[in-house]
Amino acid sequence: MNQWLEKARRKDERDALAKYKEEFYLGDAVYYMDGNSLGLMSRRSEQSMLDVMADWKNHGIDGWTRGERPWFYMSERIGAMMADLVGAESQEVLATSSTTMNIHQTIRSLYRPTDERYRILVDDLNFPSDIYAVQSILEDYGYGDGMVKVPSDDGHLLATDRIIDMMDESIALILLPSVLYRSGQVLEMEKLTRKAHEKGIVIGFDLCHSIGSVPHQLKAWDVDFAVWCTYKHLNGGPGSVAGLYVNEKHHHHPVSLKGWFGNNKETQFDMKHTFDQASDISQYQVGTPHIFSMAPLLGALEMFDEAGIGNIRQKSLELTGFMIGMIEDVLKDHDIDIVTPKSHDARGGHILIGHPQAAGINAALKSKGVIPDFRAPSYVRIAPVALYNSFEDVHHTVMILKEIMDDRLYEQFDNKRGVIA
Repeated sequence: MNQWLEKARRKDERDALAKYKEEFYLGDAVYYMDGNSLGLMSRRSEQSMLDVMADWKNHGIDGWTRGERPWFYMSERIGAMMADLVGAESQEVLATSSTTMNIHQTIRSLYRPTDERYRILVDDLNFPSDIYAVQSILEDYGYGDGMVKVPSDDGHLLATDRIIDMMDESIALILLPSVLYRSGQVLEMEKLTRKAHEKGIVIGFDLCHSIGSVPHQLKAWDVDFAVWCTYKHLNGGPGSVAGLYVNEKHHHHPVSLKGWFGNNKETQFDMKHTFDQASDISQYQVGTPHIFSMAPLLGALEMFDEAGIGNIRQKSLELTGFMIGMIEDVLKDHDIDIVTPKSHDARGGHILIGHPQAAGINAALKSKGVIPDFRAPSYVRIAPVALYNSFEDVHHTVMILKEIMDDRLYEQFDNKRGVIA
């Protein structure tokens, strides 16, 4: 085991991103491994929140147009700060609403069903809210039978060829995750987009579990649209305003959900009852932006610009690769199943491990200061994050997991609910 600790320390000594760990508040956690659910609060996010509150305090209503961070343009400003993370132009990216509402807005605006082509292709492993949104859209159009789900052979992973095979002439639109929220598999977005377009299908992706940990080239890949949250790897805080990308080739289409902040900014305060749709991504806004739910992103996103998403991705892969290798070595006698793909091209920023006692294991880890998360019925997700986790953190996490398995400490907890039995 000493060899793993020595290896971790050598890696930490060479880690150019190690300095960012001091920027974050760890709270009660000893080893926080749940950044794929909620990222940690940083000092910069705290300061940007205080700065925006000070604008309200000092400027009152004039905060909409005065100061260094005018609220009137904040959605666009934060969108531009996220553009490099998704590989898009600034006029194609926006901070607005929630992920689910952005699914409604984009699909309802880009969906063009006909009697022959009206089905929407999704997958059997996607996050439930995405499925609820798609189903409600189809029902509103009178196509209750219009959802087609790509099946998974093992309940964890999706096969690219299977997805492509299901792109038949009945499919009008596709919504898929970039990274599967349970297994951490990265889908082949470029190939899927190319094949969809060859068949005349609009395609979009939910980037919630990849944004901030995996680079994207949405514009180069010609992806039609994408949605994402900002409170996971982007560390924007609980319920922080979501992100949205729509390829500028679609900006001439009328948006479905119209509201005054989607109006051309030059005529917005003319207060006419005729909607003058903005010409860029601003058109996808609806109501007044949630300023305090965006403010932490002003600080959080600075670090991504400094660190570089390529460097973040490299360290993320090294962290998860180190964890996988160590689990396979020191826990080889405990029947722990590593579900996440081991290939770098197919692995996102977290790993999923399976064990019949997963709920108890998850609870035991938390009792010892390690924060992962449980996924029913028998899985634990662990996410070492490049900006605030070290390789030594990963080493100690795995050693704590080994202690739990060796001493069967999970038996102290109710395996169905993960609480003390």
